[in-house]
This record gives sequence, C-alpha cells and structure tokens, in this order.
Amino acid sequence: MSQINKLKIFNDPIYGFITIPNALIYDLIQHPYFQRLRRISQMGLSYLVYPGANHTRLHHALGCMHLMQKAVEVLRFKGVVISEAEENALYIAILLHDIGHGPFSHAMERSIVEDVQHEAISLLFMNQLNIEFDGQLSLAIQVFKGEYHRKFMLQLISSQLDMDRMDYLKRDSFYSGVAEGNVNSERLIQMMNVVDDVLVIEEKGIYSVEKFLMSRRLMYWQVYLHKTSLVAELILTKVLKRAKELTLHGIQLSCSEPLLFFMQNRVNIENFNVITLDLFSQLDDFDIISALKSWQKHDDFILSSLSKMIINRDLPKIKVVADKQHLDLIDPIKSRFASENNISILNTDYFIFEGAIKNQAYSKEAEPIRILKKDKTVEDVVDVSDQLNIESLSKLVTKYYICYPKSLA
Repeated sequence: MSQINKLKIFNDPIYGFITIPNALIYDLIQHPYFQRLRRISQMGLSYLVYPGANHTRLHHALGCMHLMQKAVEVLRFKGVVISEAEENALYIAILLHDIGHGPFSHAMERSIVEDVQHEAISLLFMNQLNIEFDGQLSLAIQVFKGEYHRKFMLQLISSQLDMDRMDYLKRDSFYSGVAEGNVNSERLIQMMNVVDDVLVIEEKGIYSVEKFLMSRRLMYWQVYLHKTSLVAELILTKVLKRAKELTLHGIQLSCSEPLLFFMQNRVNIENFNVITLDLFSQLDDFDIISALKSWQKHDDFILSSLSKMIINRDLPKIKVVADKQHLDLIDPIKSRFASENNISILNTDYFIFEGAIKNQAYSKEAEPIRILKKDKTVEDVVDVSDQLNIESLSKLVTKYYICYPKSLA
C-alpha cells in the first residue's frame, strides 16, 4: 500500500514556499476543524472597502507557522536550546491559535455565542484534537495556556511582538493594498534572542520595532477601524441579534442547521460542550451569507432591511468624531426614523446607534517588548528608544461614532 507524502510545500504570496515540518502538522492541517478556516475570512467584512481583502484564516495560520519555523531556526543558531518536543509544541500552538474564530472572524465574536472569546474556543478545539491525536498536543496546550515554564515560548505565540501580529500585519497589508502595514518580519525575527527564558530584541533591531508599532497603529486606523468596515460589522452583529430575538419568539427563519442551533440557544462557556463544539465547527462565512440572502426577503422590516444593507453594500452613514458632543443629536433622529417607518423608538437602536473605537499600538501595562542592550542589560523599548514615536504610540486614542440611515442625512 502506498504511503501519503505528508511533507508538503505551500506556495504563499507573502513568503514564497512554506513547508510542513512533520506528519503530525500535516494531519492537523488536514483535519476538518482546520480546513474550516478556508471558509472564514481573515479581515471580516473589510472586503467591502478593500476588494482584495478576501484572504482566509487558513492563509494566516500557515503564515504564522512559517514565521515560527524561522524564529526557532534563529534562536537555535544563537544558542537557545529548544528541544524537538518544544519545537513541535510551538508549531502546533501557533497553527491552531485562531482555530476558534467564528464566521467573519471578529465581526461576530459575541453574536453567535455569548461572552466567549475566540481564544477560549480555540482551546476547546485543541483539547478535542488532543483526544483524537492521543495526547500529542498536550505540551502545545500547556504553552498556549501560559503554563509552561519557558516564558519566551508563549511570547512567540501571544505578546506585543509575536508571530501572529507579524503575519497579519504583513498579510493584511498585502491583500488590502495598504502599504503602511508592510512590516519587516524577517528583520525582526533575525533580531530575536532569549535571556533568562524571556524573549528580547537585540538593540540594533529597535528601529524595526518602531516601524512595526507604527505600522500597527496605521493599519488599525486605516483598515481594521475604517469607518465603513466598522459600520458593516456593527450591522452584521445587529442582524444576528434580531434573528435571535425573532427565533426565541417562535418565528421560523431560513438558515443552516448549525446556525439555527445558535439562534435558538444561548451558548456560553459553561454549556459549550462537545456537541456544541461540533456544531460550531460546521459554521463559516457561507452560513451567514446564505442566511442574509434569505432574510432580506423576510416579512420583518428590521431583519430584511439590515440584511439588504450587507448584501447590497448599502450601509448606514457613519460619522467619526473626536468627542461626544455630536452624540447628543441621536434622540431627535430616532424619533423621526420611528415615525417614518412605523416602528418603536426601542427598535430604532438597530438603525441608529453610537459607540467608541480605541487604538493603542503599544501598551505599557501589558507584557513589554524588551530590548537587549549592548551592555547585556534588558529594558522596555519605551525607555531605550531615542525617538518620541513609541511614547506617543503607547497613548490610548479614543474616537466616537454615530451611525444612522442615509435617508436621515
């Protein structure tokens, strides 16, 4: 009987060739849980603004694994001892770090389930896979949860300068066409080292760190928090809210069985069992798009109107302002809209609403980016930089928005 060659190579538009390091990684990639990521968009509804932004979570996961392979190679070259088991744990943890994302990624994180972050669902998937793979993911799970004694391993997966951020900034920049996000991940990885089991960046890489943080700030304002992407994602969450509301009142809605389950049940981390996980694993972007196409013809004015907004990209007006002054205008707009469309003031919240967006490229409160100076001392990047850039990038900037139908403009 012929054996399957599991040492495959992917051709990636960002890095060129990405290699699968071993048979276990191949089997994880082939698993239906992971293959589902082909049907989950990396940037949610950003393609409504940037038409090229149609890449998937699977692209991103493979890219992260590739960067992790480079990081392991660099650290070993510099004398950092990483065992084969630890190496494999790093590859598995970074490969599966986003496996818990629901349809349209962050857009629906609190709509399908209640107050369950995608990281928690990723861990549920990893635990289930660990059972299926006879405990081979145990060390990866330990690293992912931050329970492994070698701190730098978690930092490579989740920190303010990790493989996740390095890939999504570079990848999202490429697919959106926004050049400001194109970080030099190769240079950053080459500057990595480990001191006392903590990840550091050598001092000569400080300008690459500054560029990385600036790119992250610009990508958030220009892409992730772009006002049209923002309003599209907000409308999508309101569609699901309305669909749940109608379903819980006994009104039948046309949608896939997995989506219907989450419409009919309030799912939180306490009741997220193996059956729920299996149903969640069947959900992807296509369930939502298919439902929206059906719901735009529903008798309910709110559900049909909101669904049409997404399908036809006929989105509400959104104004972003620096302070809350303009938000006082919202009540008279609601009264007018309620009167014109014969709906209650309470239901105008589906069409007219306000909120805030925040951007902070570097947090002083979180795990710092540490710089290894030439005298072998280690300091926070904010204290080492001779530029004012990082100090300003660490400030939290808040902007406010108001959304309302274009007919009221």
